[in-house]
Amino acid sequence: MRTGFHEGFRGGFRGFTLLETAAVMVMVSLLVGVLTPAVRQARTDTRGAQSAANLAFIGQGTAMYAADHEGRLFTYNWGPGQYVMPDGTTRMANNDQTAATLQNAEILMRRTGRISGPERIQIVSSILPHRRDTHLVLMDYLDLPFPSDIFADPADANLLGWQANPLDLSAANNIPYAPGWDSGGYGGSGGSYTLIGARQRWAYSSSYQRTVSAWNTDGLNGEGTYAPTASTPHLFQTAFGGPQNLAAGRTFDQVAFPSAKVHMFEEFDRRSFSFAPYFGYDIARPAKLMFDGSINLRRSGEANPSWSPASIKLEWRQTYVPLHTFPVPLSGLGETTLVSQRYRWTMGGLRGIDYGAPLMGR
Repeated sequence: MRTGFHEGFRGGFRGFTLLETAAVMVMVSLLVGVLTPAVRQARTDTRGAQSAANLAFIGQGTAMYAADHEGRLFTYNWGPGQYVMPDGTTRMANNDQTAATLQNAEILMRRTGRISGPERIQIVSSILPHRRDTHLVLMDYLDLPFPSDIFADPADANLLGWQANPLDLSAANNIPYAPGWDSGGYGGSGGSYTLIGARQRWAYSSSYQRTVSAWNTDGLNGEGTYAPTASTPHLFQTAFGGPQNLAAGRTFDQVAFPSAKVHMFEEFDRRSFSFAPYFGYDIARPAKLMFDGSINLRRSGEANPSWSPASIKLEWRQTYVPLHTFPVPLSGLGETTLVSQRYRWTMGGLRGIDYGAPLMGR
């Protein structure tokens, strides 16, 4: 009995033949091939849902800020005057833009503690802080950490890397225009972006852009304002004698159609496509925070075209020229395709409509 049992036991653990092993490997390969796209899509959907949740949270924070600031949309609110910075120095601002530059630096110094020494936050007067960094005002108001993952798309690998290593300003950390980068084909040589102060700010930047009219005058009546620049979507120019009332900001009651007007949006659609198209492409479906707090996932091509405040009778279209390390155009660097800037530059500003019938008679 003992011997028979032992032999039967041994027979139950017969090893696989080469043919059976090959068959198992084929089955495993097929399962991996079937499951990998599903896993990848599930991960993409999860990240997309988190990005939309981030924008919804920002919408709630925007409403809270407005409730505490007489209905104002968050923006830099320092005007001309003297300001004592966290490092004890006194700085003079002669206009709203310079004051915003100082306020931007003050927030970063105070919230990061980088006030002195080689890693201190530097003041960069050659960069308009409104273009990419108005969210710092809301981060400060909400007492969020600096950096904050609330303002990062979970699929934005660049920003997540910058946030994880805020003191690494090198090319190894994918910092745009860091020393050692060959900028051929990207947005010029970088200009002010090569400065240490500019490179310091990428760790505190955001995956989400604001519609310009949230802080800029609409320009419908010839008032001083900012307008787009043809050579690059990353720089703005002055129109009608230059910007006015930046410190005064905008208010919720100036938004004529909150559910049809975009407030903030993903600069790149990282959920629908692996190549993360720029929001201006018609096929892009970036998540968008509307002024009523809802999240819009409709295609950019369904939105009304953009209009420059400097020439509001003409539709504004321009090429997408990427900054260093940013996603490239659909056909590669040097693409000449003109795309509408859509909700970034809405005809009518805060009184305009992004999704829905456009207002006529402007």
